[in-house]
Amino acid sequence: MKILLTGATGYIGKRILPFLIGQGHDVVCCVRDKNRFYYPEKFKESIKVIEVDFLNRESLAGIPDDIDAAYYLIHSMSSSVVNYDELESLSANYFIEKINKTNARQIIYLSGIVNDKSLSKHLSSRKAVEEILKTGTTPTTTLRAGIIVGSGSASFEIIRDLVNKLPVMITPKWLNTKCQPIAVNDVLEFLTKSLLNPKTYNQSFDIGGPDILTYKEMLLQFAKAKKLKRYIYTIPVMTPKLSSYWLYFVTSTSYKLASALVSSMKVEVVCNDNRINTLLRVIPISYHQALDRALIKIDKDDIVSSWKDSLISGQFKGNVANYLKVPKKDCFIDRRKREIINRQFTIEKIWSIGGDTGWYYGDWLWNLRGFIDKVFGGVGARRGRTHKNEIHPGDVLDFWRVVYANKEEGKLILYAEMKLPGDAWLEFKIINNTLYQAATFKPKGILGKMYWYSVLPFHGFIFNGMIKKLIR
Repeated sequence: MKILLTGATGYIGKRILPFLIGQGHDVVCCVRDKNRFYYPEKFKESIKVIEVDFLNRESLAGIPDDIDAAYYLIHSMSSSVVNYDELESLSANYFIEKINKTNARQIIYLSGIVNDKSLSKHLSSRKAVEEILKTGTTPTTTLRAGIIVGSGSASFEIIRDLVNKLPVMITPKWLNTKCQPIAVNDVLEFLTKSLLNPKTYNQSFDIGGPDILTYKEMLLQFAKAKKLKRYIYTIPVMTPKLSSYWLYFVTSTSYKLASALVSSMKVEVVCNDNRINTLLRVIPISYHQALDRALIKIDKDDIVSSWKDSLISGQFKGNVANYLKVPKKDCFIDRRKREIINRQFTIEKIWSIGGDTGWYYGDWLWNLRGFIDKVFGGVGARRGRTHKNEIHPGDVLDFWRVVYANKEEGKLILYAEMKLPGDAWLEFKIINNTLYQAATFKPKGILGKMYWYSVLPFHGFIFNGMIKKLIR
């Protein structure tokens, strides 16, 4: 079967791809930027990658007509705090318009649980998309999930940040809201078992695990799994805006995502029924089991996908290719070079930079810069990195975005996503037996020039110390 996979670079998209290929399907992956889409070489024969912007009707022309089914895994709530619902509706309309002209026999849409009488803007938008998809001639199957628990999911990472960093939490009252979490592997099982199953056509199903918990109980169970003692107190006076800032400063989430999550966390997301469990013969695991599996994946550095690598987590705009060419004209550049002793050693150290490893020299200054960035509405340094020693274009490294990574060539280029009065790149490349390191800054106006000269005194020992550590 030929399956269309939209949102192929997203959290669920990256995870369902191996399942579909393992079942013998050919997969057409829709991505906005081919340079951000990494997949193992062994998948090459089963994948076709096409660039599609679902907000641009003309770009959908590349979708082939001979597809058998399509997964709709697109969410635009990160694009704008104001009008992401309009963008989601527009995307859905363009999508259904194109799918109606193909041979597709089914659309599968992953939505949110929308059983509460009063829905957030985020959940209302998901429901509106579901209604739009139903207007087409292709049978639609909607799977509605609440909190998805798995290594790298936004909800899981927020819970992990809160529990790991705060022994005592003074929290908003929405932590007493009930939800029905589900393990990411169970979501994938529902998605794949629904594929071209006539029993699921033109129906909507709630999917959830066996436990109904409050967010507070979820945090405390996570603490128990980590053998940490945590105390949580809820107060009624924290406004949605204050709650959003609380999540933004304490966790690695962006303010846009925090705002959307806070509005949704005031709404109960509990399944109305579990008839799909019997229909597809799926037995979802408990929240406790889902936590254990996620923590094992993290300990083994076996995280398939993370929300942090999505564009929602930072300031990155446009395609990776737009940032590949590091400018030289009208730029300030800190250049350094050192003869290397062991090429493989140096490459491994470069490919492990950031995250828990740190930046090899002056980490407290890097952390301070991250804190200042967070205060001014930037991404800060809390995003870390998805893998300990793997890097691919599009990945995040603290407040940097990877725009080029070629291990054999020994070349890595990072673009800064922090709040800056200009654009900044950090580049490493090995030529013969020499490591070249360059920090490039292209200022915007007088503020940009003032910024460069204000941080210049720190460059001497930060970048000099870094390059020394990378070769020894």
